[in-house]
Amino acid sequence: MDDIRGVLSLQEYITNLDVSLLPRILQICSGVYFQGSVYEVSGSEVCLSTGDFVKVIGLELLSVCCDDIGANATFELPLNHSGLFKVVPEDLPYSSMEEMVGLQPFAVDTCGSFTFISGSELIINDFTVPSGSELTLLTVEHSEGKESYSRCQLRGNQGVSVEVHIPLSCHGEFYECESDRGYSLHEIMLSSRLRRRRFRKTKSNTCGSPLFFTPVYQIKGIMHMRKDIVKFPSSLEVDVIDVTEQNTDLKFVIPISIAEVPNQPKEGFPTMAEIFEAPENSQLFCCHWFKELLKGRNIVLHGWGKTAMTIACTPKGRKAQQYFLLSHVYGGQMRRKAREFSSVFELYLASMRTPSLTVSVTKNCEGIEEEGVPALSVGEQLEVLKLQDVEVLAGKLSAVSKVESLICRRITDDDDDDDDIEGQAEDREICMPLFTPANFAEKLPDKRKYSLTELVQHFQLPLEVKVVSRDKVLEKDPLVGLSALQLEHTIEEATVLASLPEHPEQRFELPIRWLQMSFSLTSDPLPWHTSQTPAFYTEGITEITDHLYHEYHKFIWTDEAPPPRPPKRKSLISKSEVEPKASRSVTEPGNLTKHLTTLSLEHTKATFRRRSPPPPPTKPDRSKTPPPVVPRKSLSLSTSSPNTYVTTPRKQKQEQKENTSSDSEHDYETLEELIRDAHDSIMFY
Repeated sequence: MDDIRGVLSLQEYITNLDVSLLPRILQICSGVYFQGSVYEVSGSEVCLSTGDFVKVIGLELLSVCCDDIGANATFELPLNHSGLFKVVPEDLPYSSMEEMVGLQPFAVDTCGSFTFISGSELIINDFTVPSGSELTLLTVEHSEGKESYSRCQLRGNQGVSVEVHIPLSCHGEFYECESDRGYSLHEIMLSSRLRRRRFRKTKSNTCGSPLFFTPVYQIKGIMHMRKDIVKFPSSLEVDVIDVTEQNTDLKFVIPISIAEVPNQPKEGFPTMAEIFEAPENSQLFCCHWFKELLKGRNIVLHGWGKTAMTIACTPKGRKAQQYFLLSHVYGGQMRRKAREFSSVFELYLASMRTPSLTVSVTKNCEGIEEEGVPALSVGEQLEVLKLQDVEVLAGKLSAVSKVESLICRRITDDDDDDDDIEGQAEDREICMPLFTPANFAEKLPDKRKYSLTELVQHFQLPLEVKVVSRDKVLEKDPLVGLSALQLEHTIEEATVLASLPEHPEQRFELPIRWLQMSFSLTSDPLPWHTSQTPAFYTEGITEITDHLYHEYHKFIWTDEAPPPRPPKRKSLISKSEVEPKASRSVTEPGNLTKHLTTLSLEHTKATFRRRSPPPPPTKPDRSKTPPPVVPRKSLSLSTSSPNTYVTTPRKQKQEQKENTSSDSEHDYETLEELIRDAHDSIMFY
C-alpha cells in the first residue's frame, strides 16, 4: 500500500489498488465535483462532496483507455480487442541488476526470459563479460543468508552459450532489448508491471508511436450515512486519500447478497433485514411474495438450508399451462392418475419404468395377419410381459421376417381357476409389433392417496397425479381443482427462509440460484413478542413462469440422451406378389386383359390390406371374359373436322385460307360445332 499513500487522483488510486485488499475507505479531497453537487452517473445519482467517505467494496473492469503519446490522442478500446502489442524498451539504462529485475515487464519465474545488453565490461568471479554482450535473464535465485543473484545466459559469436551468475548488487549500464513477444489487452490489464509500460502494435507496417494503456473500472461502493450502493467510473476527476486504517470505527451499512446469507452464523437467525437491492428479473416467479421484494422493504430472515423440490406442470390443453416448484414439505394428498398410450411403443417405454404394467384397450384395433398385428377389442385387459423378436410369415411366398414385438398376456375372469393355469397363460399370450397404433389406458392397482414425498420415493418420474386433498396449513391451495398435475423431476435447491413482517408465520423459500438481490441486516426487533412465538409454517408451493421452467430444463436435461425414436412400419409383403398400381404395362389394351384374368379376390385383399388413405376397392368381376375395349375412331369414318388445336401451324394456315375462300359469309362456328369438334378431337387423339 506504500505506492498509493497520500492524495491521488481516483484513476491513479484504483489502477494501483490490489483487489484482495478490499474493502477500502476513501475520503474525497477535491475535484470538479463541488460540495453538495449531485450527478447522474450510469443511471444512479452520485453525490461526491469534499470530506465525504466512500467504502469501495468491488471493482469491475469496463474498458481500456489508450493514450497515443505521439499523436497526443486518447481513445477507448473494448476488452475483447483482438490485437497484440509488444513492449517498447526504455530509453534510459538501468543502473543496477536489482533495478532492472524489479522494473522488468513480467515476473521472471513465471513468464519466461528477458534480454538486455551490458554497456560496460563486467568481471564476475574471474569471468569477464565484454561490453555490448547480449544476456538473457533466466531466473532470480534467493537464498537465505547469501547474496541474491540472477542466472543469465551469455550467447557467444559462434552460437556457444555460457551461464553466468550476476549478483543483483552489480552496477553498470544495462539496456533493455526489444522483444517480439506480443501481449493481449487482457494480459496487460491483469499485470501491474505491464500496465506501467509503453507498447506498440505488433503487426504495424510502420514503427508507430508508443501507446499507454489505463484500465477504466466501475467502482461499486457505499456512501457514508446512505443506504444505497453507488456505481461510478474510475475516470471521474476526483482526488482521494485512503483512510482505512485511520477510520476503523467508522460505520457503514454492510450489504450482503443472497448468496452470502449461508455464510452467516445460524445463531443470528431469525433477524430483521432491509432489502438493499431488489431482484431485477421479473420473468421468474408468479407467487404473491415475489411482488413484495421491493427496495427498502423490511423482511424477516429465518435461516437457510438445502431444500428438496419437485418441478411440476399442468398438462397441455385449452387453458394456459402453469408451472410449480413443490417443496417436499407440501402437505396435500395426491392420487395417481391412469396414463394413456396411443401406440404399443409408448406402452413399451412405460413398462420399462413400471414392471408388471397392466392396461385396458380403449379402442378397437383391426388385426393384420401379414404384419403380425393381432385384433384388439375395447375392454380387453393386458399385462405387459417382455420385448421379443417374433417371426412373421408374410404373403404367398411365406417369407419369414423378424419383427420387434411386445409380448402381453390377456387377463380374463377365470384367472383364479387352478386348472392348467400355465397352459392357459401360454394360449392367452399375444405379440404386438412396436409400430402398432393401438390405444390403451393404465389400470391402477389401487386408489390410495399419497404425499409428495411418498410419490417421489416409490415411483419413477415423470408421473401424472391429481391433488385430492389440500394442504391444510395454506389458506388457499392452488393445486386443488386442477384436472391433473405432472411431476417431472426432483432437484435440490439452496434456499433462504423468509417472511414478511405483516405475516411472520407465513414463511416462504427464496431460491438462491435464481434471485439476484442483497440485504442489509438491521437491529430492529422481530415482529412478535419473545414470549408469544407464532406457529410457523412454510409454503410448499412456488409458482414459476414458463421462462424459469425452461431454464430448469436446460440445467437438468443437458447431458441426458434424447428419447428413442419409435420404430417405422415396414411392409412385410414381397414386391414380386404385388404389381404397381399405376404401371404403364397394365394400362395397355393387350396387358389389361391378361391382368384382369389373373386377378383374384385373395390377391386383391392382400394388396389393399396395407394401411392406405383410400377405402378398399369393390370386389372384381370373376368372369373370365374381359370387358370390351372401345375401338379408336377412324379418321375416314369421322364426320367432324380435324382437330386444329394440335396440327402444325402451316397446316392450320392452309385450312384457314381454304375455309375463308369457300364460305366467306359464314366465318364463325356455333357452340354446338365447337363442342362436337372438341369431342371428336379427344376421341381421335
